[in-house]
Amino acid sequence: MSDKISILHTNDLHSHLERWPKIRRYLLTRKRQLTRDKRSVLTFDIGDFIDRQHPLTEATSGQANVNLMNEIGYDGVTIGNNEGLGLNHEQLNHLYDDANFSVILGNMTDKQTQKLPDWALPYKIITTPKGTRIGVLGLTAPFELTYPLLGWQPEDVDQALAKVLSQLAGKTDINILLSHLGLPTDRYLAERYSELQIIIGAHTHHLLAYGEKHANSLLAAAGRYGDHIGRIDFEMQDGKLINIQARTITTDDLPAVHNDDVEIKAYRESGEEQLSKNVIASLPQDYHMDLEYDNRLIDLGLEALKERTHTDIAMLSTGLFLHDLPAGIVTANDLHALLPHAVHPMRSILKGSDLWRLVQETKKNKRFLQNARVKGMGFRGNLWGTIVWSGIDVTETGEVLVHHQPIDYDAYYTIGSLDHYLFIPYFPTLEIMGQNTMSYDTVLREDFANYLHKKFAP
Repeated sequence: MSDKISILHTNDLHSHLERWPKIRRYLLTRKRQLTRDKRSVLTFDIGDFIDRQHPLTEATSGQANVNLMNEIGYDGVTIGNNEGLGLNHEQLNHLYDDANFSVILGNMTDKQTQKLPDWALPYKIITTPKGTRIGVLGLTAPFELTYPLLGWQPEDVDQALAKVLSQLAGKTDINILLSHLGLPTDRYLAERYSELQIIIGAHTHHLLAYGEKHANSLLAAAGRYGDHIGRIDFEMQDGKLINIQARTITTDDLPAVHNDDVEIKAYRESGEEQLSKNVIASLPQDYHMDLEYDNRLIDLGLEALKERTHTDIAMLSTGLFLHDLPAGIVTANDLHALLPHAVHPMRSILKGSDLWRLVQETKKNKRFLQNARVKGMGFRGNLWGTIVWSGIDVTETGEVLVHHQPIDYDAYYTIGSLDHYLFIPYFPTLEIMGQNTMSYDTVLREDFANYLHKKFAP
């Protein structure tokens, strides 16, 4: 018996809701058409559907995104690092309370219970009307440094996959992996696990316009930000895979309807309206991005960071602040527009000689980073900017002063900074020599809000 099956898939939307009306319309319309053609149709999302850069996601802790996903009725999704690390433990635990789809995640447990979270399944078996048994697995990038900070324990991909595949042995005719692991890992898994016939990828934002045949598997992926939608068609004959092909659809080429712009605008306005109800502070004067002004935004940021990390030295980059803050009422919406980044406070201990070297690294990279368009690793701005210090000065002769005293190369200093500076490659001293403590229960925006509220309470 022949069983014709189609998969429609999305990945790494990152709350680019300006493309959602077209994506939803395509998925629902194509699903109806394929069903009329007597094909079985499955829909999957491969993670990073949410991103707190969008005000609606920020205002609802991702719940609004899940409501949008419910419009599709996905057969299964897995999580990306924006779900797993962009929300605190409690927020992620309740993200999918109202979901009408399965969350499939086989490589992360709750540190407290040492079990898979209640909202996740290690795998799912879908049986088509013609009897094909499809095993669906889900894995996310196991960030070993950061997930434990939020109360989650990631599991090694090989260990998790071997365990789930052993549970599926003999129960499925074909296996599909929802992989928020990145293309290099997908290729590795294709070579190592012949039991995986289809790997639908994400995380590295790669586009495989017509799929990629690798070892025993077909790899598929649909880019980033909703710019493409993926489709896979295959046929099973007496339980065996005989034909398979992949393609992607360019979202911007799909037809728009007149209400799309209204809907897209409403998403943003709804988020902004909800955030605007939260009044944070009342500024007595304007604060500026420009370092030439006396009232500099970055000085407020440095003070907030020092307070959060319990330090008297701190470093911040000017590109974090996207606009000035005028005098008057400041709301959560203002701060979300000002600091949309998913960056977290970090406390680092460095020996004086290593702190001196870190200062030299910031000087060496200054000209390059001023106009660099650093993307990812939590940064959601445009130009990266310049490092500004609090507690450290460099004289015209190049001498490094800590609180106006020559640096003691044998002493130890504690510095407030960001996890972002650890992850980008320009300040290796932080990674190599720093005793680093990252705090993932807040992002910089929230620490800044707390500081402003204390200093300029409305």
